Parts: sequence; structure tokens; C-alpha cells
Amino acid sequence: MNIALGCDHAGYPLKKLVHAWLEKKGHTVLNQGVDTDAVPADYPDSARAVAEAVASGKVQRGVVICGSGVGACVAANKVPGALACMCHDTFSARQGVEDDDLNVLCLGGRVIGFELAYEVLNAFLNAQFSGLERHLRRKNKVLAIERAYSKEAVK
Repeated sequence: MNIALGCDHAGYPLKKLVHAWLEKKGHTVLNQGVDTDAVPADYPDSARAVAEAVASGKVQRGVVICGSGVGACVAANKVPGALACMCHDTFSARQGVEDDDLNVLCLGGRVIGFELAYEVLNAFLNAQFSGLERHLRRKNKVLAIERAYSKEAVK
């Protein structure tokens, strides 16, 4: 799978590990920065880059890591077509994709340990949207809200 991966300075230590883990699992990683924690970096920049890569279809999924995961999630959800979730457990990561068709996972580098992060990533990446009528209906309602407040086309 092609995956966009980005972080701010607080997320960099976990991003470095996640990048290597994703490649070891056979995924192609589009690095959306940053590549150091020595210089402060703002989470909206990496969240936007990852979300745009997903929304444009350049990659199938995205992962953004900031200090808590919260800011990255808020920022990524501003990009039309990106459906971001902050998950620190495997149930939410899997269920978010299966029921809500989420395509960007946000993690808190200061919140989650690397072993649990790998488990959450595995659940997120192996899940597929169910396409059930009730889930499509709810997704379409979410996208209608997005369209109502957006000037850009939504997929």
C-alpha cells in the first residue's frame, strides 16, 4: 500500500520508527516530513501535506504524528476528502475504517508507545470499508456537511 507519513518535531521520534516499520511490512512510504526533532515544526503543515496526498489519490492512506495526535487530526480533517481519526487503540483504528471509511490515522508521539503504535497501524492498514448501506448513509451525511462548508469538490 502507498502511505503518506508526516509529523511535527514532537512526533519525529515515533515517525522514524513507524517509517522503518511500514517499509519492513512492504509498504511504500511517501515522506511528508519532518526529518528531525531539532527544529520546531508546526503540525498543520505535515497534516495538510499527508491529507492532501490521500485526498488526491496519490496514496491510499495517511499517517500523521504530532505530540498528542489531536492537533494533527483537526488539521487533516480540514482537507476535503480526508477523513482523519486519532486512535490509540486497535478497536477504534479498525472500526473507524470499516464503518466510517477513515483514511488518515493520527497518533500522539508523546502518548503512545511504539509497540502499541505498530498494533494500531496494523489494525488501521488491514481494515477495509464495509460499504454497508448504513455506513454509506452516515458517510454521505458527513460529506454533505463538508460540502456545505467547502468551496472545493469533495470525493
